[in-house]
Amino acid sequence: MAEEFILIPGRTSKQGTTLNEGKYTDGYLEEIGTLQICDQDMQRLGLSDGDQVRMWNDVGEVTVPCKTSKGDELPPGLLFISYGMWSSALMGGDTQGSGMPDSKGLDVFLEPA
Repeated sequence: MAEEFILIPGRTSKQGTTLNEGKYTDGYLEEIGTLQICDQDMQRLGLSDGDQVRMWNDVGEVTVPCKTSKGDELPPGLLFISYGMWSSALMGGDTQGSGMPDSKGLDVFLEPA
């Protein structure tokens, strides 16, 4: 059964260092393609690090591996993924005149894949 979450895409330091090596390197692709979930949500959904999850909203859908977030970085109900092709697939095109589409606080559904 799918659950509703809030997705926060953003930049990470690891993303920046692996970007210097190239956008098509294993390190960069792993960093932008792994969803971070808090421990409580991982346990409730029966997920382990590396499990595939399906995430979608009214804009798009992606299937990515997940991992437990560190410490208390994420509260229950909040997800994080680094900016990249997977996060972009869930962002709409409306910019409200700013030139940048909404990229934070995206309502998404999540379930084990």
